[in-house]
Amino acid sequence: MARQRRGIKKVRKVMREFKTGTLKSSSGARVRKRKQAVAIALSEARQAGAKIPKKNKAAAKRNKTAAKR
Repeated sequence: MARQRRGIKKVRKVMREFKTGTLKSSSGARVRKRKQAVAIALSEARQAGAKIPKKNKAAAKRNKTAAKR
């Protein structure tokens, strides 16, 4: 439970930074896209030791092909 709580706190912190406009990417540029902010948040949560599953690539591929139609 502690690992999960650590991850939730980290995601909450990063998303708050994004909303206030202070979140920066690794290159130092300000993050403007929500998707990029979520990716940064999950990455930092994983580094903090939270158990967050990786993205399901099969489902992503299926959604991508459906969007092309």
